[in-house]
Amino acid sequence: MRRGRWGLPRITRTPVEPPDHGFGRSRGGLSTEAHQRVDGHGLPPVMMITPGQASDSPILVPLLGEFRVARPLGGPRTRPDKLRGDKAYPSRVIRHHLRARGIESVIPEPRDQQGHRVRHGSRGGRPVTYDPVAYKQRNVIERSFCRLKQWCGLATRYDKLAIVYREAVVLNAVIAWLRQ
Repeated sequence: MRRGRWGLPRITRTPVEPPDHGFGRSRGGLSTEAHQRVDGHGLPPVMMITPGQASDSPILVPLLGEFRVARPLGGPRTRPDKLRGDKAYPSRVIRHHLRARGIESVIPEPRDQQGHRVRHGSRGGRPVTYDPVAYKQRNVIERSFCRLKQWCGLATRYDKLAIVYREAVVLNAVIAWLRQ
């Protein structure tokens, strides 16, 4: 994907419609998930659409790979200082990927994993450390999703095609960028 000014994606070709149209079965029926990477101001420069039953964890690495922020001198910045995530992103693979790229992980450990670690004793590994003060700033991400869900068509997924739904999410992001 080519990048335009300010690191925003430039549309160069028509996106391909996935065979499942971004729909997935979950307990509540058919659903779709919108994944966003949000900057410190709650503005989403990168987003992806997946079926509703898909896990959040495998999407994180592609979201990080798409991110570029233009700088006045030199190449674009491709990694954040910290990554704030909820308890859906606790896997060792993600923590290893973040550590390898020099990104501080602000992801708490779920209670069930704490119990497994304690039960294994000395073989369970060290407890996960994270900054609870930095974790409180995760509300910026949640507010970004609230702004996304204010659009009735996005909250209920009226669109049949995933590319149309994604373009509505992109339009919502453009409006958020213009209001800044």
